[in-house]
Order: sequence, then structure tokens, then C-alpha cells
Amino acid sequence: MNRVAVVILNWNGCSFLEQFLPSVVENTPTDIADVIVADNGSTDNSIPYLKENYPFIKMICFDKNYGFTGGYNRVIEHLDYEYTILLNSDVETPKDWLEPLWKQMESHPEVGACMPKLIAHADKESY
Repeated sequence: MNRVAVVILNWNGCSFLEQFLPSVVENTPTDIADVIVADNGSTDNSIPYLKENYPFIKMICFDKNYGFTGGYNRVIEHLDYEYTILLNSDVETPKDWLEPLWKQMESHPEVGACMPKLIAHADKESY
């Protein structure tokens, strides 16, 4: 079992999944992490889209929208991973985004949390 869960909370965000999930899947090493979509009771095409295009992604589906914190808290209760990354559905990940975070946590057990540098999607070319 992998030690890292990359969790994306979704609620009626099929358009975000279509735009941003490909980078997460492509740039998340499968020997370190599992990508998990937690669906907060979507009524759009999110679930059919995931089943058709990403059948290998783990999904946790809730019966209703529990909100941002409620949804993440519920999904975390279901997980059994050493590390959990909460990734918004509108985040594009670059190549090698996860390894530095994982290595930092592994080499510094006294650290409780870390995060990567975030760059606005609209301004990413200026960095």
C-alpha cells in the first residue's frame, strides 16, 4: 500500500476535473501515492466522467454535500495513509511536484505539515 494519499474534494466540478486532473494523474508517482477523489454529493457529470476516464482512481462518494471542511474531514476518517495531501480540484501539478514534499516529511519526522509553493494558474508563465 502506498504511504501518501492525494485527496481531491469534488462537488459538481466536472469541468475542473477535466481541466486539472490529467496533470495530477500524470505527475503523481504511483509507487508513492494514490490519487483519491472524494465526491461531495455531485449532481453533475463528475462521477460518470471519472468512471469512464479514470477507472483506476479511487473514489469515495458521499450522499450529500458536507461542505469543504466537512467533506475533507469525512474523507480523512476513511483513509489509512501515513501522509495525506489535500489538493483543491482547480490545481495543476507540475512534474516532480510530490517527491520533494514526501522526502521532506520522510527525512524530518518532527515536521507535522508542509506544502509546495503555489502559483496562480493565470500567472504561471511569469514565474
